[in-house]
Amino acid sequence: MGDKVKTAHSRILAIETSCDETAAAIVEDGVRILSNVIASQVDLHAQFGGVFPEVASRKHIEVIYAVIEQALAQAYLGLDDLDGIAVTQGPGLVGSLLVGMNAAKGLALGRNKPLLGINHIEGHIYSLWLTEDAPAIEFPLLTLVVSGGHTDLYLMTDHGRYQHLGSTLDDAAGEAFDKVGRLLGLPYPGGPAIDEAARSGNPTSFKFPRAVMDDGYNFSFSGLKTAVLRQTKKYRPDKMPVADLAASFQAAVVDVLVAKTVLAAEQYGVTAVHLAGGVSANSALCAAMKAALQIPVRYPPPILCTDNAAMIGAAAHWHFVNGRRHSLDLDVVPSLQLI
Repeated sequence: MGDKVKTAHSRILAIETSCDETAAAIVEDGVRILSNVIASQVDLHAQFGGVFPEVASRKHIEVIYAVIEQALAQAYLGLDDLDGIAVTQGPGLVGSLLVGMNAAKGLALGRNKPLLGINHIEGHIYSLWLTEDAPAIEFPLLTLVVSGGHTDLYLMTDHGRYQHLGSTLDDAAGEAFDKVGRLLGLPYPGGPAIDEAARSGNPTSFKFPRAVMDDGYNFSFSGLKTAVLRQTKKYRPDKMPVADLAASFQAAVVDVLVAKTVLAAEQYGVTAVHLAGGVSANSALCAAMKAALQIPVRYPPPILCTDNAAMIGAAAHWHFVNGRRHSLDLDVVPSLQLI
């Protein structure tokens, strides 16, 4: 596989609409971003304190083709210059996924281009191949995908070869950040807001629980969220120690993520640990993971941490060069697993 990858070439238009970002990108050879356009709906959903699925899918319909056109224009390419069309098949919100899937099918059919359905989580994993560290990446490696919808730990032994070691049993880490952010009166999304508030707080002010279960590499954050809720009820809104609560909550999340990841890295003898997904932009998590490990710890720049289409294009390249194609009857799978 290695020799084939070295000589293979691809220019892929990728489409990502799994949640509330409408995104399109063109990626060359799985490592070079020629364009990466993201139309975010954060302000639209802030009033709900989270993503409202029906609103998200309607907004995708409004902007999807404009986003695709902008991605092509920024890359100075036309549809005929492309080798394939990639799209997020799942997991995600069914209405949102369908918008991207139908757009991708239309383009693939209209220009007779190969269609590739990509797992959203796999896209996050491949976001690291779009960084300057890509030439140094060697297998086996460990990837912690941590975002609003996912907290998963994968052992990756080669391109497309994964062993799922563990996942969250309840709230994902990013979801817990959003919920606790609302409890503290911080703006949506909660992750960046808590990270910022925690900078001036004391992470030892509150002794929040660390759910380090004895069932392998699974995670749980619902008990932690409940503990924060109980503390907030002790204060009037204008007297709440927001910075200390944010710092203590964040420290509890980071401690568990780091402990499980370090344990897996040692057990499987990996060459590096990769962080991916929205929470991989958290400054405390990145710092703690680096301090706890003697091997390289890599994470993407902020623009590639949150949902984007470039990561879908990067993942699609490895499928494309190994002959994988999908027919036009490909359907979305909201609970798609990466195995």
